[in-house]
Amino acid sequence: MKTYKLGIVMDAIESIKTYKDSSFAMLLEAQSRGWQIYYMQLPDLYMDSGISLAEAQQLSIVDQSTDFFQLEQIETIQLSDLDVILMRKDPPFDLEYIYATYFLEQAEQQGTLIVNKSQSLRDCNEKLFTREFPQCCAPTRVSRKPELLKDFLATYKDIIIKPLDGMGGKSIFRIQQGDPNTNAIIEAVTQYGSCQTMVQKFIPEISAGDKRILLIDGKPVPYALARIPAEGENRGNLAAGASSRGQPLTERDFWICEQIAPVLLEKGLIFVGIDVIGDYLTEINVTSPTCIRELDTQFELNISYDLFECIQNKLENH
Repeated sequence: MKTYKLGIVMDAIESIKTYKDSSFAMLLEAQSRGWQIYYMQLPDLYMDSGISLAEAQQLSIVDQSTDFFQLEQIETIQLSDLDVILMRKDPPFDLEYIYATYFLEQAEQQGTLIVNKSQSLRDCNEKLFTREFPQCCAPTRVSRKPELLKDFLATYKDIIIKPLDGMGGKSIFRIQQGDPNTNAIIEAVTQYGSCQTMVQKFIPEISAGDKRILLIDGKPVPYALARIPAEGENRGNLAAGASSRGQPLTERDFWICEQIAPVLLEKGLIFVGIDVIGDYLTEINVTSPTCIRELDTQFELNISYDLFECIQNKLENH
């Protein structure tokens, strides 16, 4: 049986919390299959005369909360010598991230499988990508002009405003008609009209949770993690103090997944996390979706096993 070489581009491994880190769950699965793992951070990637390289370290891990990893000596590798690379760097999705996707794309052109596809990481902004599925979404507007955002508020009376490049619930606000802080909030989020910003009609069902649904090659895991806002909060983000509970997907959840699956497959988006509030799709996360560990624990699943079965099948049929 072939020993595959897997690269992972991620944040500093010493900073992760193993009990809830999805990248760590993936690494455990890769290691259990006997794959060689090469660990890289964004600054380790570089290009030399059109060839993408990295200063990488072979990695071994143990499923425990401390002393959980061991790194070997730094070695220079050609990215195209790897069979598959997991791009698991958390946002911000900035120019440095975009440059990294070009390095990965060069390896992809030489036959390396990139999860997720480099071009699609650039093309599919996690908030704007929902525009392709208006039948699944609540009323939404994207603008940097305060008057257009205020016009949307006047129409819907109760809205959520958020930056296009945010994560973890940062800079997300609810504005209701007549809120005396309306102008200040719009100025802050648009940075005085200089940044495109999304407004959405407020979905009251947020009180029942912001559901994270994971899809592997277009097929949904049949359970969602509902992230329930803390008392007095409107943000269903674990990073913003939300609590979580697992629940089976509803008929509507499956329908939303069916709507988006063909586009995910077409774009090479193998591992995706969508956010659903009530009946509405709000985000499609393609950079570094999470919640594997929480769902595995609550429902005795092995989501990483399913993901790696998919990846291995693609490698074997490459």
